[in-house]
Formats: sequence, structure tokens, C-alpha cells
Amino acid sequence: MKITETEIKGVFILEPKVFPDERGNFSVTFTAKDFCEQIDNIEFVQDNQSVSKHGVIRGLHYQLPPFAQAKLVRVVVGRVLDVAVDIRKGSPTFGKHVAVELSSDNHRQLYIPEGFAHGFSVLSEQAVLQYKCNNYYAPTHEGSIAFDDPQLGIDWGIAANEAIVSAKDRQASKFNEAQLFSYNPVK
Repeated sequence: MKITETEIKGVFILEPKVFPDERGNFSVTFTAKDFCEQIDNIEFVQDNQSVSKHGVIRGLHYQLPPFAQAKLVRVVVGRVLDVAVDIRKGSPTFGKHVAVELSSDNHRQLYIPEGFAHGFSVLSEQAVLQYKCNNYYAPTHEGSIAFDDPQLGIDWGIAANEAIVSAKDRQASKFNEAQLFSYNPVK
């Protein structure tokens, strides 16, 4: 597996080796041993799946400590623009984001550590996104930042007035009003 750290320390793109033949293809998308040795020594405890149609933007979501979540995200059908925003006050990349196209064709995955908000936009007709989390969902500790906050300057590949967004996400906090993480540079 090819592992590339993005311009934000701790956020990685993973590209599994794909073995195609006349039947289709095969790839190993995750091994705990390799992940812990090369990226982060964590244990994933929950797998989630999201099915969305073109134009949907989900996010920017996160959970606060002690229920903060790291995520390993991949697309099994379709194509999305996956976004991670550094929400760790004091971090050298605070407020910056990484946007990576994930698709069933490119087989890329994005690892997003704790202390980041996550969201995605659906660029294909439909997308099925799966992600592993290292902590369980805790609604009492969830947070959300407005996907279209001009301070973040995220180009979702979809016009804001054409985006399909949940009522809950439309009510999300602006970046400068959100409850955020503190930066702890232990790694």
C-alpha cells in the first residue's frame, strides 16, 4: 500500500495495490498491523456507511473528547470530494483543510485523525462511502461547522446554492463560533 502524508501533518492518503484480471480486481484495503506501524496506533471500533446522491454535501462533522473520532474513509461506489479541516486551536495548520477525491476507480482512502472536522460532497450520480472510526458515536459530544463558511474557503465542486444539505447541517456553527479542540503536539 502506498501511504502519503498530506500537507497537514497526520492526515494521510492511502492507495492500496489493486490486482486486476479478467474477473475484476482484488485489493487489501486495511490491515491493522501495517496501519498501526506506519500511520497511527489506534483500534477501529465502528464501521459506518453512507449512501448519497449527486450534489449532497455532508459535514463538516466531528466529536469532542472524550468521544473524539479518527476516521479511515473510502468510497466503494462513485466519487466524492472528501474534506478534513484542522480544528485544533494552536496547531500550525489550524483552520486549513485537505480535499481529496476518493472514488471506486482510484481506490484512495483518507485517514483523518482526531481533532479534525470531516465532510464530503458527492460528485457522481450516487456514492457509497464507508469509514472506520476509533470511537463510538456520541450525540452529546457531536459538533458541526458550516460547510460554506467563507473563512474556510472550501471548494466542494458543487455550487452552494445547488448543494443538497440536511437541515441540521444548515444550522451548523460558523468556524469562529464552534467549540474546537486544543492542539497537543505529541506525535
